[in-house]
Amino acid sequence: MLKRLLPALFLVLPLAAAAQLPDFTDLVERQGPAVVNISTTQSVRNPLLPQIPNLQEDDPFYEFFRRFMPNPGPREFQSQSLGSGFIISQDGYVLTNAHVVQAADEITVKLNDKRELKAKVIGADRRTDIALIKVEATSLPAVRFGDPGKLKVGEWVVAIGSPFGFENTVTAGIVSAKGRSLPQENYVPFIQTDVAVNPGNSGGPLFNLKGEVVGINSQIYSRTGGFMGLSFAIPIDVANDIAQQLRTTGKVTRGRIGVVIQPLTKELVESFGLSRALGALVNSVEKGGPADKAGIEPGDVILRFDGKAVSSSEDLPRIVGATRPGNKVTVQVWRNKQARDVQLVVAEMQDDRATRQARRGGKPPAAAPSQYGLALADLSDAQRSELKISGGVLVENVQGAAARADIRRGDVILAINNQDVKSIEQFHQIMRQFDKGSIVALLVRRGSNSLYRPFRIETG
Repeated sequence: MLKRLLPALFLVLPLAAAAQLPDFTDLVERQGPAVVNISTTQSVRNPLLPQIPNLQEDDPFYEFFRRFMPNPGPREFQSQSLGSGFIISQDGYVLTNAHVVQAADEITVKLNDKRELKAKVIGADRRTDIALIKVEATSLPAVRFGDPGKLKVGEWVVAIGSPFGFENTVTAGIVSAKGRSLPQENYVPFIQTDVAVNPGNSGGPLFNLKGEVVGINSQIYSRTGGFMGLSFAIPIDVANDIAQQLRTTGKVTRGRIGVVIQPLTKELVESFGLSRALGALVNSVEKGGPADKAGIEPGDVILRFDGKAVSSSEDLPRIVGATRPGNKVTVQVWRNKQARDVQLVVAEMQDDRATRQARRGGKPPAAAPSQYGLALADLSDAQRSELKISGGVLVENVQGAAARADIRRGDVILAINNQDVKSIEQFHQIMRQFDKGSIVALLVRRGSNSLYRPFRIETG
């Protein structure tokens, strides 16, 4: 009897498992027509073109160059690229990635019904990699937006795009993580998925199972140039905010408060008396900026900004950037082991803002490290004037605990647990206040930047 039941059981199990998998056919039929293929052309100067003198035909050297210089082809050629996008309004507005249409001389949008329409760029934002383009058409199919905040890790999502030019390609996967920060991408909390995304998918939509767009497929992590299971999408609420600004003003405005921040490590958390590694540590404040006017100081840890929790240093640029310039906000900071609120008025971030780079003279001569693994030297008046600082001691050499704390030769130690250091003697006086094994936060000037380094005292 058991032998007769086993084959039937093995047939039922795969069917039961398959019944639990989602069916994407209705989603694709309803939303597929709003997804478009984007092709661009750009005139590029031939990099192989030799530097031939601009000679007249009657010049005696003209015939020499014509005969003996190789022919590299035309001076310019047309470079073509492909990407994806999706229609967000019936009158022809299309969202895509900024890098898809960057520097394009001509943009062609191919609709699902095979029509090809010329498009113009309404605006593009390189910081979020969002572009809004427009085609002249009416009664077009448009997508519906969902709420990325309601996405759950493990939830099914679907991408439609044109990988390698294969139009209307559908791929599916799950949400792998939310709120991802990527290098050099401070203003986007990326949605990470394992949906197959390849070159040509850029700018295409990411759908939830309700058929709502929750993101724009933007980039992948790959060692080969192809898909390796790590795809990243821009949340649609971020993209829509950018699109609305581009549509109404042609540009994007962002807030700024004039601070340089760094992440909190376990050791820094201990040195500042925090219970957990929450917040963004301020290591320098722009003189005369909004934070400076509000009384925010180096060593403060920003815990909340305008009512929003700052869980990590990656959160603060996104929250501040999304705040409209001119808004007066409350900022909660952690200082001297207690929280306090300050008020500030958010300023506007300027693109390509000129920044001053402090210049330092030649490297100091190496010296033998002594106590704490540091060899220190007092700064001359000229050095302090050049660095625009009033105190600090110069690190001439490091070893042991100092090296493990990433203190480097040429650094200038400005403060210990927010106590200013004016001289080598004062450095040692402050350090003697702490027991062996204690962790202190050294404020270090490195080049034109300042940062905190956690330092464990191994000698007392």
